[in-house]
Amino acid sequence: MLTDIFLLLLENFFVFQMFEAVEDIKKNKKVRSVILCSLVPGIFCAGADLKERAKMHQSEVGPFVSKARALITELANTAKMGLVETKLAIIPGAGGTQRLPRVIGVSLAKELIFAARVVDGTQAQQMGLVSHSVEQNDSGDAAYLRALELSREINPQGPIAIRMAKLAINQGIEVDLSTGLAIEEACYSQVIPTKDRLEGLAAFKEKRQPQYKGE
Repeated sequence: MLTDIFLLLLENFFVFQMFEAVEDIKKNKKVRSVILCSLVPGIFCAGADLKERAKMHQSEVGPFVSKARALITELANTAKMGLVETKLAIIPGAGGTQRLPRVIGVSLAKELIFAARVVDGTQAQQMGLVSHSVEQNDSGDAAYLRALELSREINPQGPIAIRMAKLAINQGIEVDLSTGLAIEEACYSQVIPTKDRLEGLAAFKEKRQPQYKGE
């Protein structure tokens, strides 16, 4: 019994730690890109610990899944992936039923969730579920290295512009085009008074690389 309680506390503590890490990142203006990776070879995230979940009281499951859902929202956003909850007579509870249809469409999302299908990286890329799928290398860090390449492409760009573009896309995709364009306009207005915008114009005129500071 004490072991079960300890493991449940550990799982909750992990979610809490992730929340803290995300909050720290949000406050740190020097952070340009965030890469999530696992130190366990061959595994990024296997999902919730279902053995421990089975030992949870019914009253504990809802709040815990709510925490996980909120964490995924904060992180929002390849080897193998799937929403396999229906195999266990439950549904994806951390936002999967809402996020997946928005990415790959309603019909295909229903098929994957209803069938509890697991897809590999190549299939996920073909579906538009992920942007890239890379062949594993001998050191087992091919995906991490590709993520580093992408971050090196993104990092030199204006950080406020990146933040506003992300906001415009994330909010705009949820509404009609007219409203989305209004959101884009509002986000654009946030970059106009920045020092970074002036630096970008000056760098273009002087034919040099801009030095953005997120101001």
